[in-house]
Amino acid sequence: MGIHTITLPVRGDGKGNNVLAHAAVLAKRFAAHVTVLHCRPRPGDLLPYGVPVPGFMREQIADSAAKLADEEERALYAEFLDLVGRMGLEHGPARAGVPTASWQEAAGKQIDVLKLHGRLADLIMVPKPDRDRNLGANTLRSALFASGRPVMMCPPRETPPGTLGEHIAIGWNGSVEASRAVALSMPLIEGARAVTVLTSGEEVHGATSENLVDVLSLRGIAARIARFAPHRGSVGHDLLDGAAEAEADILVMGAYGHSHERETVFGGNTQTVVDHAEMPVVLTH
Repeated sequence: MGIHTITLPVRGDGKGNNVLAHAAVLAKRFAAHVTVLHCRPRPGDLLPYGVPVPGFMREQIADSAAKLADEEERALYAEFLDLVGRMGLEHGPARAGVPTASWQEAAGKQIDVLKLHGRLADLIMVPKPDRDRNLGANTLRSALFASGRPVMMCPPRETPPGTLGEHIAIGWNGSVEASRAVALSMPLIEGARAVTVLTSGEEVHGATSENLVDVLSLRGIAARIARFAPHRGSVGHDLLDGAAEAEADILVMGAYGHSHERETVFGGNTQTVVDHAEMPVVLTH
């Protein structure tokens, strides 16, 4: 089974290096191919919405946008080549049994590009949103709601992770969202050396954590159950605490069980994890 294809969108916000470092660890673990997807803005994307713009100004904006995009592309591509070599990946097309990485240009907004290029990936990797700078939230949401694929959110780190996917923690409440998260993340789960199922023991929605452990055992996965009693007023915090206490290096969970707009506004478990995670989190919707 395993992970074979990883898609990583980048732009000139300085966050791509950290995510590529995470992707390189997984690529070497699974001999996977990483597609680094640079989203080049189109001139029309830079025009003010709903405001009439004279023709001569449109041409100036288009010329300026093209020059800036060319400069950004050259800088990012040079940085990509340097990082790929230092991270132990082979630059080029996918090859069986070899961790590889390639660069791909796409025109358009990142949220739209992901709809086209993300739906065949085994895993999409994006940076943790930066709420202070208002960066990344739309990319994460687009990856989740438009691709149908598992999305790994990578918090910033000073140094690349030494290992990734050795110990998987699964947030489980018996819901459809949790079930889908397990199913789509099975390549990661099967490749882990340890698996911990995190639960409050109140799986009122469906299958219990014991049921999950039994099913995983049929795949040769010896998972253990770690129960927690909600004590901070948010299951999101409990999941993060439980994953850290289990010494897991990835948390797998379903995202946005109800309306994601409502949950974003009023603060639900998913938003808590997105805001406070200090470890990579695989989210599915």
